[in-house]
Formats: sequence, structure tokens, C-alpha cells
Amino acid sequence: RIGTAALAVQVVGSNWPKPHYTLLVTGLCRFQILQLLKEKPYPVAEVQQLDRLEQFTNGHKSEEELGELSEQFYKYAVQLVEMLDMSVPAVAKLRRLLDNLPREALPDILTSIIRTTNQEKLQILDAVRLEERFKMTIPLLVRQIEGLKLLQKTRKSKQDDDKRIVAIRPNRRISHGSITEDEEEEEDHDDVVMLEKKIRTSSMSEQALKVCLKEIKRLKKMPQSMPEYALTRNYLELMVELPWNKSTKDRLEIRAARIVLDNDHYAMEKLKKRVLEYLAVRQLKNNLKGPILCFVGPPGVGKTSVGRSIAKTLGREFHRIALGGVCDQSDIRGHRRTYVGSMPGRIINGLKTVGVNNPVFLLDEVDKLAKSLQGDPAAALLEVLDPEQNHSFTDHYLNVAFDLSQVLFIATANTTATIPPALLDRMEVIQVPGYTQEEKIEIAHRHLIPKQLELHGLTPQQIQIPQVTTLGIITRYTREAGVRALDRKLGAICRAVAVKVAEGQHREAKPDRAELGEGEDCKEHVTEDAKPESISDTADLALPPEMPILIDFHALKDILGPPMYDMEVSERLNQPGVAIGLAWTPLGGEIMFVEASRMDGEGQLTLTGQLGDVMKESAHLAISWLRSNAKRYQLTNASGSFDLLDNTDIHLHFPAGAVTKDGPSAGVTIVTCLASLFSGRLVCSDVAMTGEITLRGLVLPVGGIKDKVLAAHRAGLKRIIIPQRNEKDLEEIAAPVRQELTFVLAACLDEVLNAAFDGGFAGKARLEHLNSKL
Repeated sequence: RIGTAALAVQVVGSNWPKPHYTLLVTGLCRFQILQLLKEKPYPVAEVQQLDRLEQFTNGHKSEEELGELSEQFYKYAVQLVEMLDMSVPAVAKLRRLLDNLPREALPDILTSIIRTTNQEKLQILDAVRLEERFKMTIPLLVRQIEGLKLLQKTRKSKQDDDKRIVAIRPNRRISHGSITEDEEEEEDHDDVVMLEKKIRTSSMSEQALKVCLKEIKRLKKMPQSMPEYALTRNYLELMVELPWNKSTKDRLEIRAARIVLDNDHYAMEKLKKRVLEYLAVRQLKNNLKGPILCFVGPPGVGKTSVGRSIAKTLGREFHRIALGGVCDQSDIRGHRRTYVGSMPGRIINGLKTVGVNNPVFLLDEVDKLAKSLQGDPAAALLEVLDPEQNHSFTDHYLNVAFDLSQVLFIATANTTATIPPALLDRMEVIQVPGYTQEEKIEIAHRHLIPKQLELHGLTPQQIQIPQVTTLGIITRYTREAGVRALDRKLGAICRAVAVKVAEGQHREAKPDRAELGEGEDCKEHVTEDAKPESISDTADLALPPEMPILIDFHALKDILGPPMYDMEVSERLNQPGVAIGLAWTPLGGEIMFVEASRMDGEGQLTLTGQLGDVMKESAHLAISWLRSNAKRYQLTNASGSFDLLDNTDIHLHFPAGAVTKDGPSAGVTIVTCLASLFSGRLVCSDVAMTGEITLRGLVLPVGGIKDKVLAAHRAGLKRIIIPQRNEKDLEEIAAPVRQELTFVLAACLDEVLNAAFDGGFAGKARLEHLNSKL
């Protein structure tokens, strides 16, 4: 219970990266605890001073009493100091202290300087008598001298200015006792040595190696308490872990690749063709740069999953980077290391994760990038997705070039409208349209139903879903370009069947126990309770369901409820002034109704339905063309005037008013709707149309023809009017769909109107309006 009284002089330290403080104190004297008065919040005790400061003033008397012990200690102390570099100011000051201070103070001073364990220092402090203190300190000095001699023998020749006072610390191999702090420091030193070895043996570029060696030199001279120590070490570890030259070998067998792609995905012929082309070229040229593809299509058609299949086909690693909502360019290029908490971008992090330099990177939802005050991530992607630049991609955190030319980048998007033109120009865009009904049926029975059976613990011996039932789900319960809603409906069916299977197993086991108990009454009770839980009203509910459970239309209605899309299009075309148009959205094609009505007024045109500027202009074009051709087609207003807007207001409405609509492709639909309104004739109920118009009555081509045609096919329409110059787009539509539909190719509005009405929409020949000037 002996302690040391001291005076706190200075406190130095920080809380980052971890709490680390150094306390500078001046020792006064030793004391002994007589009585502990209290322990909290800090110990307070009554003490007795053991040694006094004034006792060192009478140095000669103490020296005579200690005699040989003091002289021996002084000799070893001088020998130790002389082994050091006297040009260092601290060593010269220590040599002067040996001559000026009393001998009795030397054990305490030298013990605090030489390398000793905490336990040894405490033993010196516990030694109150001077004789004990000298006897315990002399072996420590001898051990230190021997360590320095051995160190000088094994040390390589260095320049004189490399000698420092730190050399007073001994070699760990000759020290004794438990040295916890020493071990930690030497382990860190060993880690730095191992890190340097990894850097020198890595296959990084010459520029990166030069930067790393410079940083490792700085790291060796840096104390661990500095915040920059952890940052520099993390940087060097990342540089070592990056796959500078490590790559996987591609599987280039085209026949095997075709089998893998066909097994994983149905349809998608364009995508499969492009992957096989890449494999064929790789067979002919080894150093081919990775292509940069962009799959554009509605949700749920398999854009993301086909990227995973491409990686599986090539035998490469796969990494997905979700870009939806990213608004900071540092997510792509990383932060500069001058910032606190800096880290590399997602591209470099992805390479570190996969461990090879030729993975398949899927940049998901590239059309949903956003701008902010932190920069534009789409602009940062320009360097990543440019084959002429990404061989020297520079991340802000690495600050050295990294080769991305072997990475196969695949971007996915729902639309190209929100992708900047410069970024879109760097990618090879491949359209992924929606599926036809026949393709959805095949996908459901090849992929979706087996997946749902496995997820719900069912087998084909327990449930059967015929193709007729699948077609009913597609037409009556879903209306989408992809198959996500279809997958959810199949999951709901599997859950309902799982309930019946579990109940059937319970009922099979329950009668055996019931016969031992209450007999027949219990059986009747079970039968009555089971009635409300059926799938089909005609089933005998007292017995387990017969296996396999067949899902028919009656079961479909019980599980999924009444059909969601059972509306007939013809019911909405039972009066003049209604026509069906075709629209393209990022979610796929949609049919769009256009309704018109007229009333007495001042000749105003009212447009409703959240229309964009382009669609409003199309409406004004349509009414202007009809007014200029009213006499030709015998179109009059309610008062019989050929001026259609004379004392007449027209209201055009596009239902689904909560959805924003824009684009030029509704022009022919508006003309047909207004022609029906003023002529009093009904538009054919099985006709849909799309196309842009001009004031001269021409029909111009539009985009998204395949998605629009598939939407009309899903809605049960049979005839489709499209611009004549879009005839080339019909080749992309599957043959079974083309056979079920009739296409009318129109070059002008006359042809559109003749095809939209039963019996045509004849008007007077234009020659009657020409007057001879001869």
C-alpha cells in the first residue's frame, strides 16, 4: 500500500480514432496509506510520507553510507549513457545529470528512462530503502547494456544521423517478464513490415507501386496516435486487396452458353444474340474490351436477372450496383482522402468485393440518377462507361489509375428519356419489350410455378395449374408488360393450397384420436367446422382434399377474388365521340381512351386529363385540320354550320386523370374521336390507333410500336392503325401475335378515318374544290 505523490503538469491526447491520453506529472515523494477514508467518486486516504525531499541535500553522508553499491550503480549508468550517441541533446543532458544529481536520486531517474515493464517500475517505487532500490536497479542496467551490445552487433551499418535516443530500448528477444505494451507495438511494427512485403510482391501498376512505397515510408515515421495513421493504413490495405491483374478465365463455348441462356430465360432473343456475338469475338481476339450494354424495358421483364445469367454463362463474377436515387458523384468516384471518413466509390468497392478485374457489373436503374449540390453522378459515369477512357479510371480515393476495360458493364433502365444524351451515347442500347400472353404462359410453367412450389414446400403431386388457368390469371388478374404481378398471383394460389394440404394432414391424424374419445359426435363436429375453409363449394370437406389439387376457374375466383380486368372495350364505345389510342409508358404499352363532347358556347376548346404541352398541341392540330376539311367530310356543328366552333364549345378528356400524359402519338386518335363526335358515327369497337399528325393531314411515325401492339393484344383488340413508316417495327413482334391482329398502315388521315369507321368515312373528292384559271 505504497504510492507516489505527484503534481499533474500537462494532459495531451484526443478521442479519435480511439481515446488516447498522455499525462505529464512531476513526482514529489513516496507515501504509505494509513487509512482509506472513501472510495467514491475518487479515493481519499490518510497517508504518511516515507521519503523527504530535503534528505537529498546531504549527499556526502548518504554516499558514505551506501559505499560500493552507489559506486557500482554510477559506473553502470555512465557505461550505458556512453554507448549512446552523445550528439543527441537528450543524451548529453542525461550525462550531465549523472554528474550533478545526488546518487540517491539516480535509481528513480534511470528506471524511468530505460526500457522496463510496468511491474518492474512498480517494484522500484515500492522499494523505500535506498539499498533495496540500488540492488533492484543494477540488474536492469546490466540487462540494458547487454541488449545494446547485441543490438550494435546485429545492426547494419547506417548513417550517423540515424542514431536516436530511441536506441536505448532493448531488443525484445532478451527481455524477460510479460511485456504487453511492447508486444502490441512490435505486432503493429510487424504488420507494417508485412504490409510493405505485400505491396512489393503485388502486381499493381508502376505508378500505384510508387505511391504505395511513398505512403509506407510515411507510415513508418508516423506515431499510431495520429489520426492520419489509420487513414494511411486503410488506404494501403485497399491498394493491396485490389485485383490489379487477377482475372477469371472466360468460358467461351458458344453451344454451352446458348443452353445456359435458354434454360434461364425464355424469349429475349436480342439479348441472347448479343451475348453469343461477344463470346464468338472473344474466341477470335483475346484482348477484346468489355462491351457496355444498356437494357431498356418495362419493369418485371428480367433485365436484372439476365445480367446474372450472362455472368454465369461467361463464368465471371457478378456484382450489382443499385444507382436508383444516387445523387452524389462521390458514390461513383469516391471521396478525396483529405476528408474525414473518406472512402472509395462503388466501382472500386465492387472490384474489391469480387476480387477480379473482369467481373460483370450491373448498373441497376441508371435512368433514376439524380442531381444535387454534391454533383451529378451521371456525369461521373461518363468516364466509367467510355471504352476509350475507362482503361485509366481514376478514383478520387485511390488517386491512381485503374484499368476497367475488361469489366463487362450492363446498365438497366425503364426509359431512355431521363438518361443524359452524352451518357446514352456511350452505351449500346438493347430494347427489352414486354412479353406476349404465350410467352408469359411459357415463363410461368418453366420458371415461376416451379419456383413458387419450392418456396411454399409443395410438389407437383399436390397441385396442378393448367395452362388454361394460367391464361385466365394473365388476362383477368394482371395487366402488365412483365411477370411480377403474375408471380405474386401464383404465390397466393400456392399459399391457399398449402393451407388445404396442411389441414388435410391434420384431418388424417385427427379421426384416430377422436375414435378413442367421443366417437361419431366428434367426427360430425369436425365436419361442421371444416366447411367455411374450402376452396371449392362442391368439395366434401369432411375428408382430406384429393391430390393433386386442380386449380380451375372456380378455385381461382375463391382464392384471388373476382376478376380485376373483366371490362369489355366495346361497352365504352357505345356512343359517338370515343376512340381508343395506344400509349407508351416506362411500365410498358397501355391503351388510352379519348372522349369528346360538344355544347353551346363561344368556340372554346377545353382539354382535361393532365396533358403535357405536346399533347395539347396535337389537340389543336386535330381541331384545325377538321375545321379546314369540314365541308369535305360534311361535318357540321349542332346548328348545321361547317364552322365547327361556331357557338360551340368542345371538351376533350383523357381518362385516368391522375396520370400525367404527353407525347405526339395521340394525334390520329384525337382526329378520329372528333370526327366521330361531329359525324354522329361510332368508331369500330375493335380498333386502336397511334400516330402523329400534321396540318396537311399526314401521319408521321412514332416510337414504342411493339409495346403498344402488345397492349392492344392484351386488351383483346383486333385491328391496329399505325403509321405506314412504322411498318419496319412490325418485324419485332412475335409471329403468333401478328397472326391474331390486323394492321392498317396509314400515310394520311383519310386512310385513318376510312379504317376506323364501318363502311369507311367518305368525303367529296378534292378536285371539286379546284377552279380552273385558264
